[in-house]
Amino acid sequence: MLSAALALGLMAPIGVARPATADPAAAPPPAGRPHGNLTQYVDPLIGTANGGNTYPGAVRPFGMLSWSPTSTKGDQTDTGAANGYQYDTTRLRGFALTHVNGAGCHPGAAGDVPIFPHVGEVTGSPTADTKDATYASDFSHDDERAEPGRYALGLANGVETDFAATTRAGVGTFDFPQGKQANLLFRTSNSLNGSEDATTRIDAKARTVTGSVLTGGFCGRRGNGGGSNKFSYYRLYFTAHFDQPFVRTGTWIDDQLRPGTTSASGGEGYETGAKRAGRGSGGYVGFDTDRPVTMRVGISYTSQRAAEANLADELRPRTTVDRVADAGTRDWNDQLRRIEVAGGSRDRLTTFYTALYHSFLQPNITSDVAGTYLGADRLVHRLERGQRAQYGNFSGWDQYRAHTQLLALLEPRIAGDFAQSLLNLSRQNGGVWDRWVHVNGPTRVMTGDPSAPTLAGMNALGVDNFEVAAAYASLARQATVPNPAGLSDYGCPGQCAGMRPNLAEYLRLQYAPQDTCHCWGGAAETLEDSAADYGLAQWAKRLGRDRDARRFTERAGWWRNTFNPEATPEAGYQQARRADGSWVEPFSPTSDVGFAQGSSATYTWMVQHDVHRLAALMGGDEVAAARLDAFFVNGYDPTNEPGIHAPWLYNALGQPWKTQRTVRDYMARVYGTGPRGLPGNDDLGTMSAWYVWGALGMYPQTPSRGEMLLSSPTFSKAWINRHGGPTTTVTAPGAADDAVYVQSARLDGRTHTRSWIPASVLNRGGDLTVSVGPEPQTSWGSSPRDVPRDR
Repeated sequence: MLSAALALGLMAPIGVARPATADPAAAPPPAGRPHGNLTQYVDPLIGTANGGNTYPGAVRPFGMLSWSPTSTKGDQTDTGAANGYQYDTTRLRGFALTHVNGAGCHPGAAGDVPIFPHVGEVTGSPTADTKDATYASDFSHDDERAEPGRYALGLANGVETDFAATTRAGVGTFDFPQGKQANLLFRTSNSLNGSEDATTRIDAKARTVTGSVLTGGFCGRRGNGGGSNKFSYYRLYFTAHFDQPFVRTGTWIDDQLRPGTTSASGGEGYETGAKRAGRGSGGYVGFDTDRPVTMRVGISYTSQRAAEANLADELRPRTTVDRVADAGTRDWNDQLRRIEVAGGSRDRLTTFYTALYHSFLQPNITSDVAGTYLGADRLVHRLERGQRAQYGNFSGWDQYRAHTQLLALLEPRIAGDFAQSLLNLSRQNGGVWDRWVHVNGPTRVMTGDPSAPTLAGMNALGVDNFEVAAAYASLARQATVPNPAGLSDYGCPGQCAGMRPNLAEYLRLQYAPQDTCHCWGGAAETLEDSAADYGLAQWAKRLGRDRDARRFTERAGWWRNTFNPEATPEAGYQQARRADGSWVEPFSPTSDVGFAQGSSATYTWMVQHDVHRLAALMGGDEVAAARLDAFFVNGYDPTNEPGIHAPWLYNALGQPWKTQRTVRDYMARVYGTGPRGLPGNDDLGTMSAWYVWGALGMYPQTPSRGEMLLSSPTFSKAWINRHGGPTTTVTAPGAADDAVYVQSARLDGRTHTRSWIPASVLNRGGDLTVSVGPEPQTSWGSSPRDVPRDR
């Protein structure tokens, strides 16, 4: 076994390149809070390479509309990126109105209604241009500007574009080259994953283009799931108003161009390549080119009338990109001030505030200004009293590990509305809480039951502006009453139909059997369900439901039933197990058999709520810590969620200085400025939220409770300004790159020796002071009375 010092010094995740960053040694920190424009520290291009799958376009916090490019590598049924944009793909076929931040599949989702400014005559159907050879344009990053709420790009075809967004609408200008024919193409059917249907209508007298696309197909090219995602679950409506008359109009259906016509319909389907190429519909309008064309556009998921109302409410008829962008800057500044920091170099501020920016891109508002929204049953519903907005886009398996807790801390009212939104969708989905909700649609992606720890964790952090008791009761029922879908293999392994698959067998065996679980992986399902049940147990305690609390607490320990103490001659690991009790062989710690997007070596540590019993099975805290040392040398993957909590486990094992070193190491190693500044898929802000927590020097002990594990802050001071609530300050006067280790701490003026703080500190506000230095202080936070306990 390598020594701890050597293990921590040699961490080098395979396949993860360290982004190039400037030396973050800071100038003297400002005396007070930072003032001015915090958006200057946000670079939306961070994460657009290295598999981060972010997008750089114009969007407001939690916005419904996000106006960003759809790129191409020569295949109209695909894109050169997971969510529409990838930094090294410098050709595009339009600017679409909706996007998802960091989804980990190709293509991800949305990318609805790409709008392309074409220079020259429209001589053939754009849908027939299957290789994007004609109706597309190259561009250079030298001609690109991305900032919060605004995006501008100059194209090689001579068009200069500039876009700004409100929550449900946007305004853009298209400055065409003089003396050439100017046309805007509405590629209405060409969502990233295709479409079932699309309509386009042109009204030359009113100077409008309106329409809709019926689509869905989340993660359309997934290799697993057996095509179970090829279905529609929402229709996006749009209305576009122009400041100039149309000098020509036309539409197309499939390969037929129809000059002079004003309406068209037809979808593309959800296949790829030749099965989809050449299908679809859209329309175009032409302009004189003596001045830039200004377009205002509004969207809605409920109706054309609602799209018009959203546009009318959020954008005035004569508004400009500059005015909307200025308002967006103010909006984003207000949002980013949920956390203010002092100290740090510009690079560090850019990394931090861009991570915070990405954390505020989701969930996404899906309700109209009038309070209507599309439900999971594809019917239009209206917000009930007390709920301010309906939200969609819940990457549950990812977000519940870091993002939803940050949302609950900083924006408790939005977190509560989001919790209510998930409850609403479950009611419209036959009582089923889906693992991955896109807009309104249950997609069944991933594994486990993430809504339980998500809502439990939100409630632990004081979020109560939702139907708390009803939500708990519904999730407890999902965890205890078998659903017929749980006996189906439809969609497996990636999109299994059952949310608590084969629940009756799970309750009988007290683990998910690999051969009959109807899930992605039996061991992973057992671990995920144990974490979910722990969340229900903690929630039940707060609600005074002691019987439920005891039952779910017992179930939270069932992860031990897939822990094989003799998995290898050297050590025990999580291992897939059959219904007859036998272990699935052959076994290797690097194997993913029985797991979802991870290995046994990673999943073995996925017991945040029961660390001490895990350590006992391994031979005690010292042995477990030594195994953790080796894990970070030989197999840790910081790019995916099952292991992102692992660097923080040392706190429970009595060696918090290793948490401090490991967290700092990965913050410097795989995060930074530039397009490669994220370690992998941002997964709707999850990886960005991890960085924010790390910079603050704290992290949720478990997803379903409010206690925070402590590490070393990276800024000399941080103000956590809870919206509508108290402020918590974190002060680290000696914060610096080499000041990695906690020397001592004080909480509200009193000496604090614990390596964690209770939820009450964040819920009521408090003052935490952390003294940091370059050498480990092994006595701080390491005694049995100071480590976090499982309870």
